Amino acid sequence: MDLTKKNHINALFGFYDQLLTEKQQQYLQYYFEDDFSIVEIANAESVSRQAVSDNINRAIELLEKYESLLHLQANFESRQVIENEVEEYINTHYKSDDVLKLMVQKLLNTEMDN
Repeated sequence: MDLTKKNHINALFGFYDQLLTEKQQQYLQYYFEDDFSIVEIANAESVSRQAVSDNINRAIELLEKYESLLHLQANFESRQVIENEVEEYINTHYKSDDVLKLMVQKLLNTEMDN
């Protein structure tokens, strides 16, 4: 699996991990975060390589399905782009407007809390 795909799955996992079974969460954590091989996971869990592979593939399919329905990760990335553009615009055109900067910061912090 290439690095781009791995990063994508990690990002989805951050949004949808609680929608997976505990085993799926654990296998994905082993595989993507801890960089275990299928064989190492199978040995650690005392299951077959096929069971690990099936669970990982099923979990990835579920993450992709949840994203296609809910778009949480895509919306997050879109908001980040807009936030960066707003911040850059303010820094370029309103360098000395501390009130505006504070208002934007409050808005961003409120959005992160939700």
